[in-house]
Amino acid sequence: MAPTRREFLKQASSLAALTTFASGFAASTALAEATAQNISSQDSGKKIGYCIVGLGRISMGEFMPGLRIAKQSRLVALVSGHRAKAEKMADQYGISHKAIYDYANYDEIRNNSEIDAVYIALPNGMHAEYTIRAAKAGKHVLCEKPMANSVEECEQMIAACKQAERKLLIAYRCQYEPNTLKAIEVLRSGYVGNILNVQAAFGFNIKPGEWRLNKKMAGGGPLVDVGVYCIQACRYLTGEEPTEVQAFSSVVDQDGRFNEVEENLVWNFCFPSGAVANCATSYGSNFIGNEARVTGSKGMLKMDPAYSYTGIRGGAKAQGAQPIDIDISDPNPNQFAREADYLAECILQNKEPKTNGEEGLRDERIITAIYQSCAEGRAVKLNA
Repeated sequence: MAPTRREFLKQASSLAALTTFASGFAASTALAEATAQNISSQDSGKKIGYCIVGLGRISMGEFMPGLRIAKQSRLVALVSGHRAKAEKMADQYGISHKAIYDYANYDEIRNNSEIDAVYIALPNGMHAEYTIRAAKAGKHVLCEKPMANSVEECEQMIAACKQAERKLLIAYRCQYEPNTLKAIEVLRSGYVGNILNVQAAFGFNIKPGEWRLNKKMAGGGPLVDVGVYCIQACRYLTGEEPTEVQAFSSVVDQDGRFNEVEENLVWNFCFPSGAVANCATSYGSNFIGNEARVTGSKGMLKMDPAYSYTGIRGGAKAQGAQPIDIDISDPNPNQFAREADYLAECILQNKEPKTNGEEGLRDERIITAIYQSCAEGRAVKLNA
């Protein structure tokens, strides 16, 4: 019998104690601003029913409120190892107590025709198992990032969803966020010239006892949790895949939090065009930043904050051109509503998601190479 999420966390805790910018840009700006509204371009009238797997902070505080305002998605079921909490949330969202499952009877979701998709909001080490079981139960999957703890697990998740002919979306919400999309359009337009360098940083000061400090559950430290945002930013801002990485990790605060995972990690990417990137992540400070900066041959673009649930904004400036403000209003929980509706649209229109399993697998391969570089003290080549 599979352990409950609560048992999984308890076991881990005991182990770790844990312009003049031309008219063409105006059109792209309008497109980006349009994405601030929930995706519902061809609403068939059907709403995709979601089952939440794991009642933690992100599911209860962000995704479930997002479903309240979603246009093509609705909440229909819950999976939790804590029955009382699940019943409380079910009552808040008008869900029948008959649609509450635990981790032992999770596979019974196959018998609930109202459930079209699951949202996996479990510790990273549980993503693969519950994605694969969902696919076998005939349900589409929206899985939180990072996709899984290994390349092999990612490949198994992709294979299971393909075999079941189910959609798999990895929750890279920034790739659907209007300010981020506007930033990408600015860069693709050539406004800053050729991209020379990207700088990205994200981190925070983690509290003792967090499951994220347990390597078995998390798969790693800040790199897999918040550093993956920096990996993503380098890739979507340049539009390229890195070909080489050199990385270094460290533990400075010897206070017991970092017995299993790194505290700090920095890395450099090289890209085919010649552009380079410098990235940093940390669990040791709230002041490492939440930003992405692109330097080009004619100008620069900066997003700060770059990865938050709300308030993402930035700007760009270039030689001989008017500065560009990137500040489309996008209040919380729009990012989560948009993400849910995007998968709903993919299901209803039978199209492949942009941030599919292969996208998550690419990041996991990069994460693996970064850790290899740290361990071996050398640069590591990346496959295209």
